Amino acid sequence: MEALEAIFTRRSIRSYRDEAIADETMQLLLKAAMSGPSCVNARDWSFIVVHDREMLNKMADANGRPAEPLRSAAAAVMVCGDLNRSFPPAKDYWVIDGAIAAQNIVLAAHALGLGSVWLGTWPQKERVEAQAKLFGLPESIVPHSVIALGYPLKESAERDVFESDRVHMEKW
Repeated sequence: MEALEAIFTRRSIRSYRDEAIADETMQLLLKAAMSGPSCVNARDWSFIVVHDREMLNKMADANGRPAEPLRSAAAAVMVCGDLNRSFPPAKDYWVIDGAIAAQNIVLAAHALGLGSVWLGTWPQKERVEAQAKLFGLPESIVPHSVIALGYPLKESAERDVFESDRVHMEKW
């Protein structure tokens, strides 16, 4: 799949078939995540891969009602920020770096025939704390987002989301 095709046709998928994701496919998703840019190449992210059904359900509980897709997902990747690796003069760039990694995961998943949905965790303190507790994270590792993954239960329709009134040329 071409890059622009992946960008234009990717959709948030919230229902999945009962089919496992191969380890090799998961490795490709993580390689895609780590291929994105990060502030001064700090690479200030870490990832937790989950396949276990019980843990996926606990992650859904920790992230609240919008995270229900985790209950049918074959796997999930929790994107975390590593504050020990973040750029010292501007530590908060880890948030942007995590978002780029998450975007790469969902685009790669789509290109590989998987469905995914991005589930926000940071900056909602209760979600961050619940996920950190669930995984026993050290203080320097901050949950950013969770990507639910699986083979789509059904195909999604294409749509045009371009809004020309959101674009300003040369000035506001």
